[in-house]
Amino acid sequence: MVTVENHIGKISVSEGYLVQLVKHTVTGCFGVADVCSVNTLHSTLSALTFGRAFRKQRGVAIRADKEGGLIIDLHIKVSYGTNITAAVNSIVHKVSFTVEESSGLEVHRVNVFVDDMNA
Repeated sequence: MVTVENHIGKISVSEGYLVQLVKHTVTGCFGVADVCSVNTLHSTLSALTFGRAFRKQRGVAIRADKEGGLIIDLHIKVSYGTNITAAVNSIVHKVSFTVEESSGLEVHRVNVFVDDMNA
């Protein structure tokens, strides 16, 4: 659960909802083939800990920073021939806008890691 308190009151949003929202938003962006698993080290850690590392296995990690905003880490697979810079800029803006509009939570940073390319 991600909980933020503001002038309206307390807002609680499940992490599962945010992960699914981000995955749906990212896969709808031009040039994105899929959301990747992080890597074998994180997969091994997730199998051992069953905690936050397990959620990272899906390619989306969401955490709150000290100021109460969200930091989103994305691991993606792009299609061959995609302008990666343009795709990443589009993803950052679209994910930030969608999460802020859907949840009311402020996104401070979106980190995009291109892990693979679809041939």
